Amino acid sequence: MTDGGSKPGGAGLARYLREAFLFRWNLLLFLGSAAAAAIGPFPDVFLPLTLAVELLYLGGLAAIPRFRAAIDARAHAEQKGRDEAGGASRPNLSDILRGLDPPARQRFDRLRARCLEMQRIAHGVSGQAGDAGRTDEIRTPALDRLLWAFLRILYSQQALQRFLGATDEKEIRRGLAELKARQAQARERGDERIARSLTDSIATGELRLENHGKAASNAEFVAVELDRVEGKIQAVAEMAVSHQDPDLISSQVDSVAASMAHTEQAIREINQITGLENQLAEAPAILNNADLERQAR
Repeated sequence: MTDGGSKPGGAGLARYLREAFLFRWNLLLFLGSAAAAAIGPFPDVFLPLTLAVELLYLGGLAAIPRFRAAIDARAHAEQKGRDEAGGASRPNLSDILRGLDPPARQRFDRLRARCLEMQRIAHGVSGQAGDAGRTDEIRTPALDRLLWAFLRILYSQQALQRFLGATDEKEIRRGLAELKARQAQARERGDERIARSLTDSIATGELRLENHGKAASNAEFVAVELDRVEGKIQAVAEMAVSHQDPDLISSQVDSVAASMAHTEQAIREINQITGLENQLAEAPAILNNADLERQAR
């Protein structure tokens, strides 16, 4: 969620201002102007004026989206270089699971255990004969894909719940109403300077309110989607017992994956909260995972 200061996950206002100030032409002009003002006949007038012009320049440049995007890209490249130089590794499956609250972790563990139970039953029914080996080759990666999707949704739900718990919609609305009232009073007095200054604060308040509304909507959607995907995973796992056709299982998984386009969009919208996107692009091994087996014992 954003608060109007900078793009989520961006370099930050301090970095934008620093880069704007250190731009070589700005340094040349600013230092030259400051020196001229200092040795001139009225330094107490021209020095503050020079500083005021510099602040206007810094604020104006830092507010330009293209400038911020360029600095964000530079900061991202620098961070990537530091990570590569330091051998930094992305969070693994166990790290993500440890980040879940106990109820969320228990829900995931129960679903995984249900899938493993269905696998064992399917092995007993098939006797590992016929297409059973091929079925396993498709079934396990397929369930891993669905369990990974379920885990990402679960992680996103937890992040949304924390965000909504840390924000108060009524407080945001109250603050926004106060700002609008102050702006109206300033305009009645004819003080456009204060009125213009309050405009930015009002825009920030409206953005916070919009973000809160999106978060609440996403939280409701994610809760419904979790139930849907959980049911689909159980159905696919149980299908391995009653149907040994690997093509049928594969088509069912593809159907579930195709139906999750809206879910992926919701996850992308709250990516700035979870930080999970692009950290693990492919589904890791979940069913046949020795670490998880040890944790379950």
